[in-house]
Amino acid sequence: MSARDQLLVVIDPVARRTDGESVRIAKDVLGAGAAVRVCLPDGPEDFTKALARRGTRRLVVIGDDRALLRAVAALHRERDLAGCALSVVPVGAAQSLTLTRGLGVPAGAVAAARAVLEGAERRLDLLVDDSDGVVLGDLRIPPVGAGRSSSVPEDVSSSVGAGASARVIAGRAGVAAEGHAWLRSCQSFVRTLAARPARPSRPVPPARLRIEADGVTLVGLDQPVEGVRVTAGGGGLARVEVRPSPSAGADASPVRVRARTVTVSGADFRYRADAVVAGPVRTRTWTVRARAWGLTLPR
Repeated sequence: MSARDQLLVVIDPVARRTDGESVRIAKDVLGAGAAVRVCLPDGPEDFTKALARRGTRRLVVIGDDRALLRAVAALHRERDLAGCALSVVPVGAAQSLTLTRGLGVPAGAVAAARAVLEGAERRLDLLVDDSDGVVLGDLRIPPVGAGRSSSVPEDVSSSVGAGASARVIAGRAGVAAEGHAWLRSCQSFVRTLAARPARPSRPVPPARLRIEADGVTLVGLDQPVEGVRVTAGGGGLARVEVRPSPSAGADASPVRVRARTVTVSGADFRYRADAVVAGPVRTRTWTVRARAWGLTLPR
C-alpha cells in the first residue's frame, strides 16, 4: 500500500464536541478509501505530538480554522511544511470555517473527505512574521470587531448571578417559597435586567501607524489609518491595502500595492491573523514565502 493510501486522521477536540455526526461521517468516508489511523488529542499539546508521530502517513485534520492553523504552525516550527501535504475536513460552527472555505476546501464532510482521497496537492504562499507566526489567509489591523461592544447586554453577568441565587433560594425553601412576594419581585427584577438592550457600538478610533512595503513607506505616522489588510495573494507577493482615515481629507483613498515584505510600526497595536488575535506589539514584519505549504484540494 502506498503512502498516499495511509492516513493519519487527527480529530480536533472542538470538532468532536461541536458536530460528532459530521466527524463520524468523515471517518467512514476516509476509512472506505484508505488505511486510516485515528488520533484523538485532548488539547493543543497532544495535537502537536500527534503531528510529530505521523511518520510517512498523509496528515488529515478534522476541525475548524483554528485546527488547520495549529497544524500549519506546528509543521512550520518543525521546518517540515515543504515535505508534508495537509488535508482538512472542515467541521465546526459556520463562523469558524471562513478560512477553509476561502482556501477552496469543500464545505460538507462527505465532499471534503472525498477531496482528501481524490484531490491533488496545491502549493500555496504563506505569510511568516518576525516572531515565527504564520498567516494562511489574511491579516487585519485593527482586528475585525475591535472596539465594538458585544451583543450581550451590559448587565447580563449580574442578571445571571442574581438568577442563579434566586433558583438556589427557591430550591432550599421548597415549592412553597414560590408564593412569597419577595421572591416574585426578585425574579421580575432579574428579567428586567436581562431584557436591557446592549449599548450601541463604539467606532474604532483611527490608528497612527507607519506602513512599509518592501522598504517603501506607504503611510507615515502623521496620517491616521482606519484599517490595514494584507493577504498572501500568490506569485510570491502579498496584496496590501491601507485605508487612511476619512479625517485625512482629500488623500483618504485606499492605497493598494503588492509586496514581498510588509512592516507595520507605531503605537501598540493588535492584529488579527486569520482566526487569531495577537499583540499588542510596536512593530512587526511579515514576509511572503512562495509555495511554502501544500493543501489537498479538489481536482
